Amino acid sequence: MRIKLVAFTILTAFVASGYRSSPRQAARKVDICIYGGTAAGVIAAYTAKKMGKTVALIEPTSHLGGMTSGGLGQTDIGNKYAISGLSLDFYRRLGKHYGKFEQWIFEPHVAKKYLQQYLDEAGIKVTYQHRIVSAARKGTAISSIVFENSAKPDPATNTTIEAAMFIDCSYEGDLMARAGVSYAVGREANSEYGETINGVQLMTGHQFPDGIDPYKILGKPESGLLWGISDEKLLPDGTGDKKVQAYNYRICLTSDPANQLPITRPAGYDSTRYELLVRLMNKQPQRKTLNDYFIWSKMPNNKTDINNRNGFSTDMIGTNYAYPDADYKKRGEIIGEHEVYTKGLLYFVGHDPRVPQELRSEMLKWGYPKDEYTDTGNWSPQLYVREARRMVGNYVMTQANCEGKKVVTDGVGMAAYTMDSHNIQRIVVNGMVKNEGNVEVGGFGPYPVSYQAIVPKPAECTNLLVPVCLSATHIAYGSIRMEPVFMVLAQSAAAAAVMAIDGKLPVQKVDVAKLQKQLAANPLVTGKIQHVVVDNEDKQHVKVEGKWNTGNKGGYGPSFFASDTTTKSTQTVRFTPEIAKAGKYAAYIYLPKLPGLSSIIPLTVSDGKNQKNVSIKTADVQVVGQTSGEWVFLGDFDIAAGSNAFVEMSNKGADGLVLADAVLMVPAVK
Repeated sequence: MRIKLVAFTILTAFVASGYRSSPRQAARKVDICIYGGTAAGVIAAYTAKKMGKTVALIEPTSHLGGMTSGGLGQTDIGNKYAISGLSLDFYRRLGKHYGKFEQWIFEPHVAKKYLQQYLDEAGIKVTYQHRIVSAARKGTAISSIVFENSAKPDPATNTTIEAAMFIDCSYEGDLMARAGVSYAVGREANSEYGETINGVQLMTGHQFPDGIDPYKILGKPESGLLWGISDEKLLPDGTGDKKVQAYNYRICLTSDPANQLPITRPAGYDSTRYELLVRLMNKQPQRKTLNDYFIWSKMPNNKTDINNRNGFSTDMIGTNYAYPDADYKKRGEIIGEHEVYTKGLLYFVGHDPRVPQELRSEMLKWGYPKDEYTDTGNWSPQLYVREARRMVGNYVMTQANCEGKKVVTDGVGMAAYTMDSHNIQRIVVNGMVKNEGNVEVGGFGPYPVSYQAIVPKPAECTNLLVPVCLSATHIAYGSIRMEPVFMVLAQSAAAAAVMAIDGKLPVQKVDVAKLQKQLAANPLVTGKIQHVVVDNEDKQHVKVEGKWNTGNKGGYGPSFFASDTTTKSTQTVRFTPEIAKAGKYAAYIYLPKLPGLSSIIPLTVSDGKNQKNVSIKTADVQVVGQTSGEWVFLGDFDIAAGSNAFVEMSNKGADGLVLADAVLMVPAVK
């Protein structure tokens, strides 16, 4: 009786003290839930909101924009023809910021500013620091997902979102995985999909030269392998495995002393991790510049986007295999290891006496920018997760799609980049250290990405779209996995989600032909005209006089016309755009900067009533970024509706090749 009385007294006091049980929070309900505040996530959210749906955009970290605002300022383009809709609009917004038409190289904080601009225009507030814990399903549809606080996980503070449609825009595919959708990690064997450059590949790219000893004590295997070298044996070419291509940080530094913080020795620094770099430097003493060991791309305002180069660089090879399926704690450890390795590498090159003096002196001219990543210690909060999970969806994109041997008809975006994989393991081959897994095979034109590659198999999930961790083999994903392409596919995914809601359909049953027409007719989602483009392959709007050859590498789109320099007869190509709405338009031509180009390109521009002769000095056209050409401004013109205006190129007065590729008319901004 005494025990019961004491217990009752304690309980009474506890209640009187103000204790209240924590009621379970009501689920937040929206039309479309988007997981991942990457650039793709931003575009998906903007699209869905502008199309009249309620939206939740959830980001596991405090960072907006993923790699686009995380240091990858040297945009991997492939071919500008492949970049459309809001993705292209983003790079044109950046262009206005820098005083250009389009801008493909940019500072991280500038990219973040314009991604935020989309959210502000649509009235979208991101829920930061929330990561997925679980997904509940009713039959084949996700009904809700539960999130925990990323910074302070506590089941009592978990939140739930219910939605009609879900879009996974994360680099890891965490929503997809928790929804029970099939996925792959690592490399398929070549035999699985009839490919030739998947699986194990020992190639020459980003490779060590012959003769570099892998052992701690030179010539003594019993001393053990240097850090970063695996003791696994080289398997036959094309063998599949579960290994993942290397991650790194795309590093933003500055050479401006007024905006610079010094590169200091990071906590956890271990100089033995860079012994292989010393041996590489000793093997090639003629290489004494930073560009010999890093892809040191210059960004605006004296900044960089630094990437991996050659045998030993910023890629932390072989340390990320667990990342795709790891829990959040383990992923955090892997991310931390990459940060220490990378900061340590920069410090090592600038301070270790074994590094040539020329390299040390050059490195010491650089530092962390004060105006970048101001809330994360001036270091990017986004590790470059090049590849994690890949959905095995209703259609799997393969090498054959990249090379144009298989062409899908349900494309909702295009890709154009080289089939690219960074190295996957560092091993010993014939007593020498070698990197394995690097592939860089291109030479093909833009190709469509199937709608069925961004949706799961219908038996697995019917209300989920996956535009980032989409359905593709390792080697095909290496071509598709570019930030502009992710944005294009995310816009398509969001538009499809809206159609699925309105039609009460599973995502697999969306009318793709209708979706394609909608994307083409309303690329900005606002009803405004983005531009009118005429490519040389548009026979209805292009008239050719004289002999022109066809080229297929280095232009805009699949091909371009090249004048015949063996004849003096006049050759012309006339582009006639179809103008739907009268108004003032800025006219451009696409100029590939290829060998043998004429110093002068003569053109005639007509607004439908008056003609203007224009001469372009090709030496004045500077190509910036990963592209072979630029849009060249011809002037502003008042153009009536219809097809009376034209741009005509000719070889008259040319002293070399004239390339006729594409014409663009862009409405003047009011």
